[in-house]
Amino acid sequence: MTVEETVVAPAKGWDDGFIARRASERGTAREGAMRPLPEAYADLPRPTSYTGDLRVRLDALRELVGLSRTRLEDTTLGEAGRVLDEAAARQRLSSQHTVVAIAGATGSGKSTLFNALAGVAISETGLRRPTTSAPIACSWTDGAAGLLDRLGVPGRLRRRPWQGAGPGDELHGLVLIDLPDHDSAVTAHREQVDRALELVDAVVWVVDPEKYADAALHERYLRPLAGHAEVTFVVLNQVDRLPGDAADQVLDDLRRLLDEDGMALGEHGEPGATVLALSALTGDGVGELREMLGQFVGERGAAARRLAADVDAAADDLRPVYVAEGHPGLDEQAREDFGAGLGEAVGAAAAGEAAEREWRRNAVKACGTPWLRAWRWYEASRAPGGPEPVVEPETEAPESELTARQRVEQAVRTVADEASAGLPGPWAQAVREAAVRGAEELPGALDVLAVEAAGSGRPVRPAWWPSAVLAQVLMTVHQVLGVLWLVGAVCGLLDVSLKTPLLVLLAGTLGGPLVEWACSVAARGPARRYGQETERRLREAAAGCGRAKVLDPISAELLRYREVREQYATVAGLSTTGQ
Repeated sequence: MTVEETVVAPAKGWDDGFIARRASERGTAREGAMRPLPEAYADLPRPTSYTGDLRVRLDALRELVGLSRTRLEDTTLGEAGRVLDEAAARQRLSSQHTVVAIAGATGSGKSTLFNALAGVAISETGLRRPTTSAPIACSWTDGAAGLLDRLGVPGRLRRRPWQGAGPGDELHGLVLIDLPDHDSAVTAHREQVDRALELVDAVVWVVDPEKYADAALHERYLRPLAGHAEVTFVVLNQVDRLPGDAADQVLDDLRRLLDEDGMALGEHGEPGATVLALSALTGDGVGELREMLGQFVGERGAAARRLAADVDAAADDLRPVYVAEGHPGLDEQAREDFGAGLGEAVGAAAAGEAAEREWRRNAVKACGTPWLRAWRWYEASRAPGGPEPVVEPETEAPESELTARQRVEQAVRTVADEASAGLPGPWAQAVREAAVRGAEELPGALDVLAVEAAGSGRPVRPAWWPSAVLAQVLMTVHQVLGVLWLVGAVCGLLDVSLKTPLLVLLAGTLGGPLVEWACSVAARGPARRYGQETERRLREAAAGCGRAKVLDPISAELLRYREVREQYATVAGLSTTGQ
């Protein structure tokens, strides 16, 4: 009997929805008008619905990828994007089917096991290697066409088991895939295996006593897929070739290797991979595997478990670019230090001292004697440029400007380093770039704000200032009266003693400088306060400019990182405080 003859079972109408309808020769024309609709219309499967924690994690992963597009390279987000695409594709397909792939090395007997589970020689077996050159599917129920289209299984390689599987069959809902050899010398075969392993809901790895420890199997497949233990079966085949208790010894060694791969073993009720020994040729242990597969398929949760494991793997890959060391960010002290550094860069202290001296100088001028002010005016008028000497600030501007710019750059570097300390590489780079962009315009903006802040406040005269001016006026009046009185007395115009006009003249002459000295002493406090106020305004202006140009962009990047970190914590099942 040929393979084609063994796989065709008598059926009415559409036999499986995967291969062409085989109508009986008798009554073809009459039955054609009343034949059932094809599978795509008559037996629509219910789509998969993701609920609970898995749905929350998928939404978080989608949000995470969206927030990270402008910060991370596409290659970094590639696996996460693939998981989201596959999750959307699987959700549109049947939730009543579980796709299980049988994978193994050349000569491991996976095709024999495939046929033993199907109860019919569907997959070709033999000595010629590789025997399986393309994935072959066996579906126990209808409605899996979309799943097999997604896997790229052609219609000519879609089969049904020998006996029809109704709702009471233990494998009802199973779609079994026989994959090519993963160690095939043909590159296309290995590529088919790799692609299928990314799409199926579960995998049965078939190993034999000779190749169960093969490094290619463990390093390329089992170790990277260790997180998928709950949807993994590892079957030690061909135990009929092992004498005595050698099968138990090999099985124990296989468990040891899987443990070294990091794959949890589902023993004693714990979730993990299922490991068992059997002989597909003799049928020993096949019934146990069939029972396990039936229970596994009946739970209808393989697709969600597989997807949850894919999300875990994507989260592990993304951990280096999302999880920070320590608690990065800017504390209040760092912000104050940055503002103080900018204040020093614009010379806030020197500006305050200059304002204090200027206030005292103005106070002395306003409260000085008229004769002294006239003399000062005369001296100033003799100087080149008139009474108001021209100051040439350009003489020291280049050096001071260079020093100020260097201080600004140093302050920006310091605050950027503190803000990015401990951040993953891409986010630390984003913080530094935001600081550098703001620093480009910061020196010019500081110059403008410094001028505005320094010139915005006019000296406020103390309450005693008018009294001091009035006292100087009185002292001047005393001097004038004393002189006139003394002249009148000397010339005999007035009959008075010389002592009285001399005392009046002496009081006015000595009183003016005394009032001026007293005013200069009294002006020290207000002048100091005015200088401090000028320094404070300049420091606040510098800090506000630095906050707008540098700190706010840095804070925006840190806020964006905190958002993606929270989303990543949801994806990875972590708490944001425990990262």
